Amino acid sequence: MASIVYHGVGPRIAYERRIACLSQAGLARGARVSLGTIRKVERGERGVSDAVLEAIAGALGIDPTRLLPERALPDDRVHQAMPGLSAVLAAYEEPGDGPCRDLPELREAASTVVGHRLSAQYARIARSSPGLLTELCRALGTAAPGDRPEVARLVVDACRAVDAVAFKHGANDLSARLLDLMKWAGAQTHDPIVDATVAYVRAELHFGAATHAVGLRALERALERAPLTDSAEALAARGALHMRAAVLAGRAGGGDAADVHLDDARKLGDRVPEGVYRGTAFGPDSVRVHEVSVAVSLGDGHVGRALRLAREWRPPLGLPAERRSGFYIELGRAQLWSGRPDAAFESLKMARRIAPQHAREHRWVREDAATLRRLKRADAASLSSFAEWCHAGASS
Repeated sequence: MASIVYHGVGPRIAYERRIACLSQAGLARGARVSLGTIRKVERGERGVSDAVLEAIAGALGIDPTRLLPERALPDDRVHQAMPGLSAVLAAYEEPGDGPCRDLPELREAASTVVGHRLSAQYARIARSSPGLLTELCRALGTAAPGDRPEVARLVVDACRAVDAVAFKHGANDLSARLLDLMKWAGAQTHDPIVDATVAYVRAELHFGAATHAVGLRALERALERAPLTDSAEALAARGALHMRAAVLAGRAGGGDAADVHLDDARKLGDRVPEGVYRGTAFGPDSVRVHEVSVAVSLGDGHVGRALRLAREWRPPLGLPAERRSGFYIELGRAQLWSGRPDAAFESLKMARRIAPQHAREHRWVREDAATLRRLKRADAASLSSFAEWCHAGASS
């Protein structure tokens, strides 16, 4: 995939470097680029490729989008990756000959891409995913019988990461094909927890198509098949299904069903520590985030529940960035509906600070930013800048 070159990033890199108390030489060492490159970039004498941008951002410990000029498009890399991903999906059962890393290396690569998904690093996923998926499909076709279930699980993990990018960027056909590949690979794991994970992810089809009642029934069938053991992973798998079922029930207008599923999720959440189980964050804090989501899903008459919870609790830093960002997006909508545009804008900005790529591609962020720009004039310049950043008013 061709590399994008970004210009005008020098002042932002210099600013973030000083905030991090790094010298130019220290940043060069951390990013593994030459000191001359750092100097030229900061002076504006050269641009940076997406690979160098990510290396510098990694050394600074920040999201790469924080280094980009306001009008730059970090999601260009995502759109450039789409044809390559389509080619992978067209040939996943017959990926052909080629290089393939050994299982420990593939395990590490899949773990990395899962981490990128949880932290909403979508451009990084797009950069690595076509090659990784090709390797994993190749490895699955040649795996020894004893290794095949694990390799199939890695395929599921990678597909889920790529699907998060496709779904959030509106590539619905690609998302559906990735979900089919997840289901195909998941069946080869012979693992009921993987089956529950696939059902959890496939429910997003019903969010996108607004077939909430159908999606709810699918999740309830998945709950009937979910493992009933008391292991932390099994408890988390059932709890995650209940969380997502609660939101779907809310979107379908079923307040009673939403409360039942939310209560079941809460009980299961109290039995495990907050953590990431098989790629899904679950625990007491994740359930609280979904309480806000359910209240917003149920509509105007229920947003008071979301606001009351937000007065008493905010998501801790230990939660994955995508989930924390989602909390503030949901809270912003509740605040907007309750006539608090200033608070809503602060929540949207918080969502952006936590996970810029997640917030930028979220349909509700665009809708609410466009509404705020119409309603509120006092902070017009800041609102306009934010609205342009997230393409407010663009079709979605």
